[in-house]
Amino acid sequence: MNAPPFLLDKVLRATVGVHSHIPSTHVSTAIGLGTDRRGTGTIVSPDGLILTVHYLLLGAKNVIVTMPGGDQLEAKIVGKDYSTGIGLLKIDRTKLASVEVVSSEKCVVGQEAFTVSSMGGEKRCADCGIITYLGPFDAVWEFVLDKCVSVTASSLSIGMSGGPICNLQAQVVGISYLNFADLSRAILGIPGESFHSVRDELVKHGRRTTAAPRAWLGVLSYTLRDHVVIAGVMPGGPGEKAGLQQGDLVISIDDTDVNDRRVLYDALANHRPGENVNLKVLRNNRVYQLDIPPIRAEDYFA
Repeated sequence: MNAPPFLLDKVLRATVGVHSHIPSTHVSTAIGLGTDRRGTGTIVSPDGLILTVHYLLLGAKNVIVTMPGGDQLEAKIVGKDYSTGIGLLKIDRTKLASVEVVSSEKCVVGQEAFTVSSMGGEKRCADCGIITYLGPFDAVWEFVLDKCVSVTASSLSIGMSGGPICNLQAQVVGISYLNFADLSRAILGIPGESFHSVRDELVKHGRRTTAAPRAWLGVLSYTLRDHVVIAGVMPGGPGEKAGLQQGDLVISIDDTDVNDRRVLYDALANHRPGENVNLKVLRNNRVYQLDIPPIRAEDYFA
């Protein structure tokens, strides 16, 4: 990595371990997130504001942060936002080492970058790579980013969630959201500008108040040969309640043909919670029309 060692040390001193405890009864445990979640956070202000990813905090009753020196502190959940994937914590400390979060706007494919993650306790791991992709991303669980920051990584996959993706000036340009190290040796990150877009609202209200609420069906889906297939439905979610089933092939949404998962998500973005969404699906060689009243994902995971 073509950067002075003191820059890496700067980020290491601002990187913390995040350990969340979630009751087994919380709905997020049924989708594979579990009750014991461990990841990474980045101190982004000297007064103890910590940036991480929202899914580490869903349903958490208490969150313990491990400082670089090994001290363990209980953290307060400041806010979380499903649409960006951002989560914020706060610890009762001042004059802390912190790093700056900047927009990924100036990043380019092929640019060197490095990541830092918690290995549990006071152990940290750093890895260097290059940015391989800057562009839109959509996930199986109704999650969309207009832009993500993807960087190469080693096969190490422990503790990456929520860790900083940094440029060679030790500025955070992204937050590790998904780690595909076992598959493609890549980390997918939330861009730094997403943090800037929600920070003030999350600090003040714990959630976004100015953005229009997004319609959410509670489905898992994938694209297969120009068709979108329902891979699963969230227990008790709008899709399941309306009769949507695993294996259903989505033909259309509101009379718009669906040949890609992003088409489905973009059509959902035109709805608000409570406004019926009409899905036409194929199941066992029979076509079904389903009217589904979507809700906010935040309400489901509250």
